[in-house]
Amino acid sequence: MSSAIDPVELAAAMMRRPSVTPADAGALDVLQQALENLGFTCHRLPFAEVGTEEVDNLYARRGTTGRNFCFAGHTDVVPPGDVSAWSVDPFEAAQKDGVLIGRGACDMKGAIACFVSATERFLASASDEHSISLLITGDEEGPAVNGTRKVLDWLKERGETLDACLVGEPTNPTALGEMIKVGRRGSLNARITVRGTQGHSAYPHLADNPIGRLVGILHQLNSTPLDEGSEHFQPSTLVTTTFDVGNPATNVIPAEAVAAVNIRFNDHHTGASLTEHLQKVCDEADGDVDLAVTVSGESFLREPDEFAVVIADAAEGVLGIRPEYSTTGGTSDARFIKDHCPVAEFGLIGQTMHKVDERIAVEELHRLTDVYQAVLERYFAA
Repeated sequence: MSSAIDPVELAAAMMRRPSVTPADAGALDVLQQALENLGFTCHRLPFAEVGTEEVDNLYARRGTTGRNFCFAGHTDVVPPGDVSAWSVDPFEAAQKDGVLIGRGACDMKGAIACFVSATERFLASASDEHSISLLITGDEEGPAVNGTRKVLDWLKERGETLDACLVGEPTNPTALGEMIKVGRRGSLNARITVRGTQGHSAYPHLADNPIGRLVGILHQLNSTPLDEGSEHFQPSTLVTTTFDVGNPATNVIPAEAVAAVNIRFNDHHTGASLTEHLQKVCDEADGDVDLAVTVSGESFLREPDEFAVVIADAAEGVLGIRPEYSTTGGTSDARFIKDHCPVAEFGLIGQTMHKVDERIAVEELHRLTDVYQAVLERYFAA
């Protein structure tokens, strides 16, 4: 079925707005206009906490009765990096040989455009009793403090509920239809600071070098696997993401050394149990050691339920592939939505997300639109 809203054109229009977190740069304006043209009531929801930058969000809904089916995603994108390494301007949304190239193509302005195009098709023959909503944040690629969580709180305060939610993250590794995400590992960030005494490198006995102690802590953390995985999850991973002494001199022992680690953890752990583990290792090191931990999300798993089956059936019907249920990858805002309603993730192919020349085949945008339309039809027919 043809659609007046071309997902490729809508994706490109959003991609031309350089909405690098926390900036919106007009991306939500483009989306809001398309949704209002379809009869959606739109709410712009800017949020900010002390010490954070304000982030704009959008909640749009059409229909006020019946079950509320929600599409969720984000218009914010990561920085393009070295622009000279791109074959095109990263915010030009160029098309070459049937491929849409630019930041946000697959992660995830492309999927959002498919949300809208599929919804337009569905509404052409659907009952007005159906409720469809979109929850779109500008804070998914950032700290995720002023985004989806706050929109969900806002909905709760209004007495508005979501009955099911499809998150359009790029879940497919190599081909559209391979994978649905029904859970995610948790994510923990830790900052370890070791303090010593500054001194001259020719007189180390008169100083207290913190570097060796920090290296020892990191060696212990990195040399011992956290687990071997579980029934539904791959093994937890700990990665050192930075090591810094802030020392430009060659003959000075620094007074402080700082490292950061990120842990992606499965259901063998919680943020609290991992914090206890990290603290134990730090306590066993000599000297002044400080640990600061932030848990951005616990691991979660929703056993493939009726909603996941709806998505799988729709994908198989359109694409001829039965998606695998998976928990691989990083985190997503599904970790917040899971506490409110059934949620699963299905989107584009993620091979180029966050990379130079992020891209998606134009054909894949049309095929994903077909899948999303089929999801709506199956969900509301049940």
